[in-house]
Amino acid sequence: MFQHDYALPHVARICTQFLEAENVPVLPWPAYSPDMSTIELIWDALDRCVRQRVPVPTNIQQLHTAIEEEWDNIPHATINSLINSMRRRYVAWQIVVTSDTDWYSDSHPYLFFQVL
Repeated sequence: MFQHDYALPHVARICTQFLEAENVPVLPWPAYSPDMSTIELIWDALDRCVRQRVPVPTNIQQLHTAIEEEWDNIPHATINSLINSMRRRYVAWQIVVTSDTDWYSDSHPYLFFQVL
């Protein structure tokens, strides 16, 4: 089973043909949906931590150090929680996109998944 976000580069004919030729099943996934990517959620948390530092980094070296320190400070429980939430997020996304309402098309999906 292969998972990608259906962004245009990932669904180019050559990519699609390769996956089909190799009989690789592809998990349906929303295009450009950072809320469905564990690493994107972790990057978001890391970004917020770095921006809250006092004093804020003012050069590349300080930024590099801040990122490394904040990365080390992310609790493993947070990462595990995000990983463990993926099944629930995916099921919720499936319900939304297969419903008869146009809620999904009128709202930003990231907001939907933040409340789950």
